[in-house]
Amino acid sequence: MSAAEVPVRKIANPEPSAGKDPAAAQYPGVGQNSGADQEAENVHAFAIEVEGLSKTYGAPRGQTPKIALSGLDLVIPRGSIFGLLGPNGAGKSTFINILAGLVNKSAGRARIWGIDIDEAPRAARAAIGVVPQELNIDPFFTPRELLELQAGLYGVPKSERRTQEILDALALGDKADSYARSLSGGMRRRLLVAKAMVHDPPVLVLDEPTAGVDVELRRHLWSYVRALNARGTTVLLTTHYLEEAQQLCDRIAIIDHGRVVACARTEDLLKRLDRKEMAITVAEELAEVPRAPEGVALELDPPRRLIFRYQPSRTRIRDILDAVRGAGYTIVDLTTVESDLEDIFLELVRRAPEVSSPQTRPPRNPAS
Repeated sequence: MSAAEVPVRKIANPEPSAGKDPAAAQYPGVGQNSGADQEAENVHAFAIEVEGLSKTYGAPRGQTPKIALSGLDLVIPRGSIFGLLGPNGAGKSTFINILAGLVNKSAGRARIWGIDIDEAPRAARAAIGVVPQELNIDPFFTPRELLELQAGLYGVPKSERRTQEILDALALGDKADSYARSLSGGMRRRLLVAKAMVHDPPVLVLDEPTAGVDVELRRHLWSYVRALNARGTTVLLTTHYLEEAQQLCDRIAIIDHGRVVACARTEDLLKRLDRKEMAITVAEELAEVPRAPEGVALELDPPRRLIFRYQPSRTRIRDILDAVRGAGYTIVDLTTVESDLEDIFLELVRRAPEVSSPQTRPPRNPAS
């Protein structure tokens, strides 16, 4: 699916001028800031901005209250596909539910598209569409009826509703008038995405959208998400499929125990471990192990394979190859294995209690 096929409006993100908040044009009378240059710059740079966000759930007498979020600071640039990762119980769902207005925060501040969720809660909720993990669909409604009802709840005039367009884009057009209970699990998952898009939100939150779905649906859904993003929609994604986050997201934050333990561009995050593995197959049987360059670990895999583990920042590949050739061996094959997001995730989560919360605010220019 091409971006041209996605039935969403281009989300305007004009350059700052005279301190005017673009959210004010979309939601008159709300989301307006002081007009200071700093605030105006924030409004134009970030789709979501939270400062000191905390949530503590009460507990029965004699039990310890549950801290779900602990002073969370996070900003999500406009126009990005942003991954939010963390183990079960890390606080991801609480964070999303606070943004959606389903959970009251204990402390802190949150803004969606420049709109404070406390000062203008209705406008803030109108700026976000949430696709939940649970398949919360009334089985006795048709997809068309569900989208029409959702659009009515958001106050979308009938003349501006695009129910059939959205259903067609998500390959549900032929099921528009079938009962939801007759849809497959994958179709119901797509229907959740359709419901979240009826009011053209500039921010779309996908909470584990591909959990339990097949490969074909996953690819179709990601094609649609990329097209939405190309048209201007900011996407916040939570997933336990780390390879998806690595392929889709341009920035990723990892949270654990209710706080951010890492937040960076995806490519920068992958460089943090500074660990790589190279396997070299030689033509001759290995009579002796060649001497590895300093700082390189070498393992013999008989009869003709050598495995080198090294830090790319400290060791050149040429030095490893020269060591093998210098020992009199002929190289016939070479493969390398990079650290992936799963390695980074496990490393950070294991040591999360020892890690102080890093600076998570990116430069004012989110493209930098």
